[in-house]
Amino acid sequence: MPDRDRYIPGVPCWADTSQPDPQAAADFYSRLFGWEIVDVMGADAPGTYLVGRIRGGDAGAVSSIPDGAPPAAMWNTYVWVESADDAAARAWEAHGTVITEPFDVGDAGRMAVIADTEGAVFCVWEAKQHRGAAIVNEHGSVNFNDLHTRDPEKAKAFYGTVFGWEVLELDGGGLVWTLPGYGDHLELDNPDLRKNMAAMGAPAGFEDVVATLVPIADDEPDIPHWGVTFAVDDADAAAQRAEELGATVIAPPADAPWVRLAVLRDPQGATFVASQFVPENKDMATAGSTAATAG
Repeated sequence: MPDRDRYIPGVPCWADTSQPDPQAAADFYSRLFGWEIVDVMGADAPGTYLVGRIRGGDAGAVSSIPDGAPPAAMWNTYVWVESADDAAARAWEAHGTVITEPFDVGDAGRMAVIADTEGAVFCVWEAKQHRGAAIVNEHGSVNFNDLHTRDPEKAKAFYGTVFGWEVLELDGGGLVWTLPGYGDHLELDNPDLRKNMAAMGAPAGFEDVVATLVPIADDEPDIPHWGVTFAVDDADAAAQRAEELGATVIAPPADAPWVRLAVLRDPQGATFVASQFVPENKDMATAGSTAATAG
């Protein structure tokens, strides 16, 4: 799978989890995903930031809960932007809320925390030294960032304004976010990308996918939020191992279009999805899939 050292504006580039006990959470994810944990803050820092690495490349991170943030464990999505200030301004114009105004994170980058029109929270990241995840789409690394929304039309207007995203409907009924031109960027490192996708039966335009869009059904108690999906070699084994480590299996492994996945809650309450790529499932219908229940 590709190693990456940069992204383009409008692409999710990083994920970290805020945890009441970051050391315990880092132990859980290192044992589940095989991460090597590196403390990048030091003993005298006011907070904790533990980066999980695969083959020496950054894959995700565990942090203490920032001052003033809700005291709950959660996974956070970061989207690469040219300017955090400009992205925050566009979010205001699109009727979102800037929860935390743009600020510098040392020499790593500049960021802001934003809520969309339904309250789903995400971060924008203006990269300096920290260039986002170096390892993606392989066991233990981020595979997708997922917006769960009760109003897809409102979400389309908001994210279209802020990032230029469009929506692609898949044959099975699933919805994904696309960024026009992203496939051109990916083909700089993988010239056969479109040819290989076509050979697998991927729909036209799939090379531009940057995230998924999961409508929340009226009878579901879920609230709008951004979630994180991790690639795993074996969804059943990952669910079993997570449970052995103290996690809760919210939805057991089940087949869905292109994948077999499970919805898990870590020991401190942060929810995530473990997804195994299963190309034989490409023609399955989305309705009723586990993805729709991910919290």
